[in-house]
Amino acid sequence: MPRFAANLSMLYNELDFLDRFAAAAGDGFQAVEYLFPYDFAPEQLAERLHANGLQQALFNAPPGDWAAGERGLACIPGREAEFAQGMERAIDYARALGCPRIHVMAGIRPAGASEEMLRSTYVANMRRAAQLAAPHGIAILLEPINGRDMPGFFLNRQDQAHVLVAEIAKPNVRVQMDLYHCQIAEGDLAMKIRAYLPTGRIGHIQIAGVPERHEPDIGEINHGYLFQLLDELGYDGWIGCEYRPARGSVPQGTSQGLGWLKPWL
Repeated sequence: MPRFAANLSMLYNELDFLDRFAAAAGDGFQAVEYLFPYDFAPEQLAERLHANGLQQALFNAPPGDWAAGERGLACIPGREAEFAQGMERAIDYARALGCPRIHVMAGIRPAGASEEMLRSTYVANMRRAAQLAAPHGIAILLEPINGRDMPGFFLNRQDQAHVLVAEIAKPNVRVQMDLYHCQIAEGDLAMKIRAYLPTGRIGHIQIAGVPERHEPDIGEINHGYLFQLLDELGYDGWIGCEYRPARGSVPQGTSQGLGWLKPWL
């Protein structure tokens, strides 16, 4: 049976962030994920997890200056020291929260940098991240993100991600397979799941409806079919619900849209 994690950066956004943990647990979620934990002390977040019987499935490493449009530092030459400092901070949080996965965003291609330079910087940084995380049993995840939502992002396709994992050649580096991004960038979801899940390189899965990024029962993807396929193939990890509720931030808007989840709890 698939296991679902509520993405608290997108769900329950009618509530203050720290109140979203209880709301997710009340709706039957057993795990949570979110973009970034760094606005809160790890002790605050750990208390909310413990109080609501939740596991921390995933969060992101520091992305650089998010407000200025940065979306990760891993591929950006000249920012290696900042990248390493961010990874150390992320690992400290992961240890405090009992989180076994950190997503490391690749970054937006800077103007004038060659593809060869971006790739070599990315591979070296990801190897460094993996080395820092390995003693603590933490996996480092890379995620292809579609170019419509994030123009210029370094990593867009599943085949690209799996080639990079092989090149990085660290056992704790895996792919975060977001089916929303995959459908927009390339499609053929079931066949890609069949091709890549048996490799053992997929460390986390995320979902959202396409094209509006609403609940998974809205849009062009038959998620029920894909959930059954993941079950048949033996996927026992979390599926992160990283979508924007169609009812927006109205009170109980997230909960009202969870009819799709009921059969799977």
